[in-house]
Amino acid sequence: MVVACVHVRVKEEHVEDFIAESRLNHLGSVQEDGNFRFDVCQSQTDPTVFLLYEAYTSQEAAARHKETPHYLRWRDRVADWMAVPRTADKYRILAPEK
Repeated sequence: MVVACVHVRVKEEHVEDFIAESRLNHLGSVQEDGNFRFDVCQSQTDPTVFLLYEAYTSQEAAARHKETPHYLRWRDRVADWMAVPRTADKYRILAPEK
């Protein structure tokens, strides 16, 4: 399994918009074949900071996610709301083993 931790800082005036769009992306993502987990997290100390925790069964499943209508909508809708470009760290899951 593979994980992406996507770090996003949103312009303050778009926090609620970002949350709404990210919830829609979450709902579509958790229905994808190969999706293990898709969490949308907001910082407790800075409400403009978000973490998207995305776990997939394979690199191929993660790549397919970026072709889905819900992801493409999210990507296009939130692009101008970001204070800085988003970043992602990639990991492989060691435990639990599946």
